[in-house]
Amino acid sequence: MDRLQRFAQQIADRKAAGLYRQHPAIDSYQGRLLQNKQGAYLNFSGNDYLGLATEPQLIKALAEGAERFGVGSSGSPLVTGFHYAHRALSDALCDWLGVDDVLLFSSGFAANQVMLQHLADKTDQLLLDKLCHASLIDAALNSDAPYKRFPHQDLAALDLLLQRYPSALVVTEGVFSMDGDSPDLSAVSALCKTNKADLLLDDAHALGVLGKEGKGSWDAQGLESGDMLCLMANFGKALAGQGAFLAGSATVIDYLRQFARHYIYSTALSPALCWAMKTSVELSRSQEWRRDKLNDNIQLFKTLAAGAGFTLLPSNTAIQPLIIGDSDKAMLISASLKKQGIWLSAIRPPTVPQGSARLRITLSALHQSDDIHFLVQKLEQLI
Repeated sequence: MDRLQRFAQQIADRKAAGLYRQHPAIDSYQGRLLQNKQGAYLNFSGNDYLGLATEPQLIKALAEGAERFGVGSSGSPLVTGFHYAHRALSDALCDWLGVDDVLLFSSGFAANQVMLQHLADKTDQLLLDKLCHASLIDAALNSDAPYKRFPHQDLAALDLLLQRYPSALVVTEGVFSMDGDSPDLSAVSALCKTNKADLLLDDAHALGVLGKEGKGSWDAQGLESGDMLCLMANFGKALAGQGAFLAGSATVIDYLRQFARHYIYSTALSPALCWAMKTSVELSRSQEWRRDKLNDNIQLFKTLAAGAGFTLLPSNTAIQPLIIGDSDKAMLISASLKKQGIWLSAIRPPTVPQGSARLRITLSALHQSDDIHFLVQKLEQLI
């Protein structure tokens, strides 16, 4: 079998297993509403938690940034790619999160690669929560450091590993992207300190949503920024843009600036986008009503879901997974919802473990009460 035949066979196998993936084109995005050639839909699958993606102030800032600084950065950050807009965004993040410095990246995937590959070497040990994002798993695989995964949120298992591997680097997420739950970061941090280990935190789904002014899960749980060796978060979720950053002490960030190949050899983010993200940070900090409305919507959904007899995973965040189990059944329910004007994607293996296909319901500050009542009503008819 030649290479193309092998590729074709693997695609055919995926189709036969009901796991074939496609990307549907969206013609119009208006926060709680999507539209394509087939019609308009209530959107319960996005990560625009604060409803900023179509915020007029943010759109205006993007246009202003393009007019002032141009669209492209023209080079890597250490050559000609670091502009005034990048500095302004970096300063805004430092002020918001209380960190010494940040580095900006084109994606959260790239930032996580840097965090694990360059902050751990062959003398270290990485310890990852078993449900860490694929970007963290790939980063661990590509790191010089050996790694082990501990059962999801199992503090006793983590404690045993830390006793075996003191001075390890513990890797976890502030909000897990497929389950929507948060670890006990205070307890994780305490275990790290007891064992002289360091904490690396992916806070992609908590930035803007949790904590004072939306600083993140660590702030919501009483940690200081200095309790983490490095923090990763991105602009593609609550901040409604694209790209990511690593935050930490001056020493950690300068070390990465000198040695992180993803940073040194990649074209820098668009300065226009950075200018918009500075505005997004300002809006996230100042507009508490967005978090209040999001939390109201989360509680409404959980109350209605409990009344309907649904068994949800234990999440208090905007990510509310409804486990279906069978992938084909999850896809059928998703398709049926779409016929009734609801866009709710089914999440299947290998993104989630076998037998745990689900509807990953995500809520936004833009959702209205009637939207949530309608969703639960339609789910009751199908499950």
